Amino acid sequence: MKNTFGNNLTVTLFGESHGTAIGAVMDGVPSGVRIDMNIISRMVNQRKAAGTISTGRKEDDIPEFVSGVKNGVTEGTPIAFFIQNKNVHSSDYNALENVARPSHADYAGHMKYRGNEDASGGGHFSGRLTAPLVVCGAICMCMLKEKHISIGTHISRMMDIVDRPFDEDNLLHDIEICNEKTFSTLDDEKGQAMIALINDARNKQDSVGGILDTAIVGMDAGVGEPAFDSVESMLSHALFSIPACKGVMFGSGFDFASMYGSKANDAFEMKDGKVTTVTNHNGGINGGITNGMPIRFQTVFKPTPSISQKQKTVNFKTNENVEIEIHGRHDPAIIHRARVVVDAMCAITLVDLLITRYGTMYFGEER
Repeated sequence: MKNTFGNNLTVTLFGESHGTAIGAVMDGVPSGVRIDMNIISRMVNQRKAAGTISTGRKEDDIPEFVSGVKNGVTEGTPIAFFIQNKNVHSSDYNALENVARPSHADYAGHMKYRGNEDASGGGHFSGRLTAPLVVCGAICMCMLKEKHISIGTHISRMMDIVDRPFDEDNLLHDIEICNEKTFSTLDDEKGQAMIALINDARNKQDSVGGILDTAIVGMDAGVGEPAFDSVESMLSHALFSIPACKGVMFGSGFDFASMYGSKANDAFEMKDGKVTTVTNHNGGINGGITNGMPIRFQTVFKPTPSISQKQKTVNFKTNENVEIEIHGRHDPAIIHRARVVVDAMCAITLVDLLITRYGTMYFGEER
């Protein structure tokens, strides 16, 4: 069992979906980092459930810091915080005890923890645990902001609705657009069409997934720890820790299968006194190390498994085939909430890699 991520910057998660509280402990955060509460508030709000396209469970998600931060500045000691669970309906899950919800971790978790797990709301496997991850990511965003490193993600595809791609020549502008929105699309009309699709799925007692597209600008060349802590390795580890993430693709990814090397190769050139590449098929990473170009990747998130339609499953206590109808408060889509979690996990990973490369004193300031 491992609930800690990172090497020189670590994040340890605790709590369950319907427990008293959830939270995290961050160790390795340098002293002297100014915490911008506006960044924390923005990211926390972007993860919150909103309107008919999200779950009816509404939480304040206000982090209560108990150590590591004083007068808005990090002390250099472990940062610990918790978020209270206030809107809990554990009784919604009484009828589901010992019944495996399709594509949920109920059965797998039961087998691993020998029946001692808290299954209400998914327990420790729930997307609820992404709330403290977003807070940790927001703290790391404050550090990256010092170094003029920007991260942004938009919903690039949902079913057959495709958002416009990032403008590779104006990535910073597009990242700002993404970070200002709760429902992050670059084309507002496509965003409205996606929202209509989610509502349609909800009305049909169904759900939808989608693809997220992420851009990171400002990373210098030379960051990454091959072979096993390469930039792709660390980011993939972090991203697959987000519930419902089922795929990660860097740069042109699987499209390389239809390319010749002459097209796939990113030719180098000098531009404004800097080494750059003409194209960026490799997503800003060569040999597991940043090359100074924007880091580009996509993630795919499956449809929310909790749907109200009748489904076939098993009672793993009685070993019987049964049917299940899931009631309660569930998201018809999580893709729009997951995108800020992707940004948060990117921020945590990049700060860890940067501290590994340059040391703790790379961030923060003396008093």
